[in-house]
Amino acid sequence: MDARTEDGLVVVGGDARQRFYDARGYGYPLEGNEIALSWVEAAHLLLRGDIDAVDGVGFETFLREGAGSVHGGDRAALCFLVYLDLRERGFYCSPAREGWVGDPDETIDFVVYPRGKGPEDDAVAYRVRVVGERESVPATELGGCTLAIVDEESEVTYFETEAAEWEGTATPEWDRTVEATLLADRALCWEPPEALYQQSFYGQPLGKRDEGVDALQLSLVETAQLVAAGALTVEGGYDAVVERGRAVEGDRFDRRLQVYAALREYGVVPKTGFKFGADFRTYSSVESVDDLGHSERLVRVVPSAFAFDPRDLALDVRLAHGVRKQLVVAWPENGAVEWVSIERLTP
Repeated sequence: MDARTEDGLVVVGGDARQRFYDARGYGYPLEGNEIALSWVEAAHLLLRGDIDAVDGVGFETFLREGAGSVHGGDRAALCFLVYLDLRERGFYCSPAREGWVGDPDETIDFVVYPRGKGPEDDAVAYRVRVVGERESVPATELGGCTLAIVDEESEVTYFETEAAEWEGTATPEWDRTVEATLLADRALCWEPPEALYQQSFYGQPLGKRDEGVDALQLSLVETAQLVAAGALTVEGGYDAVVERGRAVEGDRFDRRLQVYAALREYGVVPKTGFKFGADFRTYSSVESVDDLGHSERLVRVVPSAFAFDPRDLALDVRLAHGVRKQLVVAWPENGAVEWVSIERLTP
């Protein structure tokens, strides 16, 4: 069976509709029994030997000349490798372009259907974006898609990215305002209410009470959030804390403070994630620090214009998974905070 190119598509006649579209989810129907194929679908059928040639050329030439395809340039090979991998895993999938799917998206390459389903079924398993390991991925384009990252040895690694939701039960309560002293890059408060640390998990004790020391060390983000909430006072007030924070870490302080404050409003307890290479680790509930469970998530705070290197992204996800946590990426956007969770996926 031969095929021809027409208006940027590959057209196949004969019994193509029954054989390829109805039975195996390739392309979309035209008049009669003809179907239109995308370049990557045609390449896959050429590889399998289901069609013999496109405009008289076989698989090798067709693949080599893929720069003229709808995917364009170097992405043609990447998209073909992902399509091939998904098909070998038993999925039907369609290019996320007009004609193949009802809601095309220029940031998505393929719509993948649940096993046993196809283009005519109203169900989608994954919305796949293809990325080479040397490309960058803007943080703002994550969420609601599956990244298929193709490495230099043509292996495909999948990452599920979704909008992250927060739900916590921490409700800080104590009966008085606390005074604190700003130090170089933190604050120190004397004789704090016990609940500040024990039930709300703010700060870190300085020494032990039974040793005659009753003081709590606070990070600058903790200090700023507590001052803004009216629970803590320092000389110079909130502006003094923020000025100190910016002097210590620049614009990063403002981003981290906004994310920290948002988490506290959700009833979630954030603590430093330094030992895990993140900004924060989070607890959805804290009954008592003496009976503290494992933190559930690692939060990495980035600028809104940040773009991930796929290698760094894979490293962050692997590290989070290795310590039984979920990675969440956060960035301030128009006065709010955007949250995206990222996890390794095996389709």
